[in-house]
Amino acid sequence: MSKQASIPPSDRPIMPDGYGVPETAEGLLPWSHVEERLVAARNYWINTANVAGKPHATPVWGVWVNGALYFDGSPATRRSRDIAANPAVAVHLESGDDVVILEGTARDIGAPPRELAEAVSAAYCAKYAASGYAPTPDAWDEGGLCEMRPQVAFAWTQFPQNVTRWRF
Repeated sequence: MSKQASIPPSDRPIMPDGYGVPETAEGLLPWSHVEERLVAARNYWINTANVAGKPHATPVWGVWVNGALYFDGSPATRRSRDIAANPAVAVHLESGDDVVILEGTARDIGAPPRELAEAVSAAYCAKYAASGYAPTPDAWDEGGLCEMRPQVAFAWTQFPQNVTRWRF
């Protein structure tokens, strides 16, 4: 369902002294942990800001396919308008205990290539059909499908022992 072209390099994030973040690579989480969580997640919190910097957070359904998060919606939504004006976004999953945070850029990809549309449609149907959402590959022929590509990711299950950062 998800194929990451390569495993991004991992290290420790820079945090203030006193947070107790280890200085060694021992205990870093594997990228596979993050990908499994991104594939399995039902809800993704998309955090945007408009050109004036006013923040906005909204939960969406989405799918992790080939190293990117895909989510859809009307171009009239605040989220879509923010992304069109300022593509910088942060995405996080719902857990505060098994944390996954992505930072990067998002964009409406317009009509996706057929192979991508089929992969995204299949992932959506596998995850959300039982909840009544099963888009066909042509659902985004007029646009409305956003792609979020991470530039950095953070995850941990035991803070600070295994807090991990990946850079793309």
